[in-house]
Amino acid sequence: MEIKINPKYPSVTDLRKRAMVKMPKFAFEYLDGGCNEDINLDKNRTDLQKIELMPQYLSKFDKSNLKTELFGHTYDAPFGIAPVGLQGLMWPNSPEILAKSAFNHNIPFILSTVTTSSIERVAELTEGKSWFQLYHPAEEKVKRDLLDRAAHAGTDVLVILADVPTFGYRPRDVRNGLAMPPSMSLKNIIEVFRKPDWAIQTLIHGQPAFKTMEKYMPKGLNLKKLGEFMDTTFSGRLNEDRIASIRDQWKGKLVIKGVVNEIDAQKAINLGVDGLIVSNHGGRQLDAGQSSIVPMTHLAKKYKDEIKIMVDSGLRGGPDIARAMANGAEFTFMGRSFMYGVGALGKEGGNHTISLMKREFQQVMEQLCCENVVDLPKHLIVE
Repeated sequence: MEIKINPKYPSVTDLRKRAMVKMPKFAFEYLDGGCNEDINLDKNRTDLQKIELMPQYLSKFDKSNLKTELFGHTYDAPFGIAPVGLQGLMWPNSPEILAKSAFNHNIPFILSTVTTSSIERVAELTEGKSWFQLYHPAEEKVKRDLLDRAAHAGTDVLVILADVPTFGYRPRDVRNGLAMPPSMSLKNIIEVFRKPDWAIQTLIHGQPAFKTMEKYMPKGLNLKKLGEFMDTTFSGRLNEDRIASIRDQWKGKLVIKGVVNEIDAQKAINLGVDGLIVSNHGGRQLDAGQSSIVPMTHLAKKYKDEIKIMVDSGLRGGPDIARAMANGAEFTFMGRSFMYGVGALGKEGGNHTISLMKREFQQVMEQLCCENVVDLPKHLIVE
């Protein structure tokens, strides 16, 4: 797809600033924040920025090829759109905007169980070429039905979420009354009136809801009871028996997201899992944990020949993609960057942000004199 970038917003920083202006405060802070004191949120960025790459300027060079093979599919770049919950609350219709943009640009889009579009709708937009992230349901019949729906929709890859055995403690969301639906305090009502674009788009697309989960909800469910329903519906802590059961039912590629240590990685390999997304949930779960790039680097060195090692959390743009790939990642994912894009530019935000990522990453590859993505580790500066 042709790369088009709005010159008013040539960086993710610009998109973030614009999104902050256009989104209600409760929605922006839900997107932008980490947990507790944001320590791990900050470490994700600072640890990535410490990675340095060596350019070459006098070597013979043709051009850089961004295409990357993963699970039998050749993508146009080595990055995808990470799963994000409550997307339609942050910007109306955003999961559909991003799914369609990802399909047009030939990169993967991962749909979260708890976002605001359904498995079937995203499959329609992507011709079945999306991934699906499963929050593990408490009831076996719900789990089996979700997997059947994903398989019937043609989902390429199933991602099991591992790092939410409990929800992170997020002071901003507590202050803002963030739930589903959000508490319409006087402060939040004023915020909505101050953001007319968000309000109008919400009127057009309707109040956000957990579309994938609607069929399992009791009829006539009071919206005030929706949070309680979701709490009792999901049982986030994985174990080997649960993974083995999913592996038995799911015939496609299976990935676990949130693994950050050797013990869990080895268990995943033993259970026949095809890939890991090393992640700390964007710094939103454990403030006392490591940044995502640190365990990813270690796991890639030890297990790269046994399982696909991918990474998310903390990446913002092209230089970060190159840093992670040079450090051993085989693919990368980002969530906030793309949500900043739709928050800033609405329906144009997906194409703009993907184009921006491609252009930034291409420029880094050309500076390094690196023709193929798999050669990025050769440019890593090791102290």
